[in-house]
Amino acid sequence: MGGEGGRFMLIDELESEILKLDPEVRAKLAAALLRSLEDLTDAENERLWVKEAERRHNELMTGAGKERPADDVLRDIRSRI
Repeated sequence: MGGEGGRFMLIDELESEILKLDPEVRAKLAAALLRSLEDLTDAENERLWVKEAERRHNELMTGAGKERPADDVLRDIRSRI
């Protein structure tokens, strides 16, 4: 498994297996993963956000993603809390 394609395949496989776990175990795993991100440096955080912004931009440019008005997004978020 090499390159980006292999990595995403592994992530998809991991996600599939993790979603089969008991919700309590998934919650503990999620908390541990979130804690691990708290230790990132400012430079690492910035690099990750730039990469995510580029990914989203590319999705919009290729038609793989779609835009939504901010009011709609905020309304959806508020309805979930």
